[in-house]
Amino acid sequence: MKPKKAARTAPKELLAYSWKPGHSGNPNGRPKGSRNRLSEEFLSALQADFQENGTQAIVKVREDRPQDYLKVIASILPKQIEVKEGAFDGISDEQLAALVAAARSALGVAEDGGVGATHPAVTESLN
Repeated sequence: MKPKKAARTAPKELLAYSWKPGHSGNPNGRPKGSRNRLSEEFLSALQADFQENGTQAIVKVREDRPQDYLKVIASILPKQIEVKEGAFDGISDEQLAALVAAARSALGVAEDGGVGATHPAVTESLN
């Protein structure tokens, strides 16, 4: 039989110095904006370098290390593409064909894809 583990408790002297809710062990803390300032400076330097050398770097990676070039492309593509229902979802092929025929007729477009001269909007858009 394994002995039970002793419950871990803080020594009494540490309990007396525990922090109240909303207070930390470092009352002065990090200076406001210091982390943001570092991030802004880094991103600014990175942007300047990219403006000067970015295109050449992309070309070099594409030519010398195409596998890494493709990894970068894949990493910036969305992980999932959401396909929403279209206006013609749930319409049969026959119904779609009838809609196309009606649209062609209304526009004066012949069935073979040619343009009929009966509708001025069609002939005007082609000129």
